[in-house]
Amino acid sequence: MTQPTLAERAAVKAGRAEPAPATEPETAVPADTTDTLLNDPCIPEPGPDGPDQVPVHVAWSRVMGTVRGIGKGAWYGDPGARGSYRFRGVDAALNAFGPACRLHGVLVLPVKTDASYRDVKTSTGKNSRECTVTVTYRIIGPRGDHLEVQSVGESMDYADKGTAKALSTSLRSLLLLGGLVPTDDPEPDSVNVERGEAPVRPAISYLDEITDPTTSVGRLRQIHHELQQNRQANSLVTNEVGDEEPIGAMVIRIGKERASS
Repeated sequence: MTQPTLAERAAVKAGRAEPAPATEPETAVPADTTDTLLNDPCIPEPGPDGPDQVPVHVAWSRVMGTVRGIGKGAWYGDPGARGSYRFRGVDAALNAFGPACRLHGVLVLPVKTDASYRDVKTSTGKNSRECTVTVTYRIIGPRGDHLEVQSVGESMDYADKGTAKALSTSLRSLLLLGGLVPTDDPEPDSVNVERGEAPVRPAISYLDEITDPTTSVGRLRQIHHELQQNRQANSLVTNEVGDEEPIGAMVIRIGKERASS
């Protein structure tokens, strides 16, 4: 037996409708509603006996069969204004997959996250931080067996939201790609985004690494290459004996000394 939908329960609580008896499940058809902040995907709740006790790959395929498509329902900026566009965020993916996973007894849990960060600049020159995460998710079926899959997310943020954005992107990608959801999006190669240049590292910041006796000759060669690329090889610094010396020449001198020792 099918339980009332999200919209029907909201209407009952608001006093706009009487509780309706449970009916046999029908084909789920997405519909808009003003009863809640999110559109009701019209996916029924599991019955009193719970989901069918099937293997995880069967349960996940049923989730895929329930979620047939996710439209772009959110706007960046004012609708229709110049520079605004529609997008499909993680909330839209969760709004569709959450009820479908509950219906079929499926859990999607992150079990491991690897993150990396680097400082970058936007195309307007604003300092920002790039975060890339690789998340391992465990998809658990109603019988307790599971699948493990990975998804990558990337973000760029100038405050403290970079990690949260990258994790959201990773989850959205998992649900859309792992669920084989048609999106009708343009091909990735049809859009080209240019980043701003990463901030140049000051020449003086290399000094501790150059004079550290544990720094390898190979790393010294790399430092010299970076200094040349940034046109800093002739920058004067105070060397290990207190004299001024071009940092590029200093790297070459110390590299030769270590290579011959």
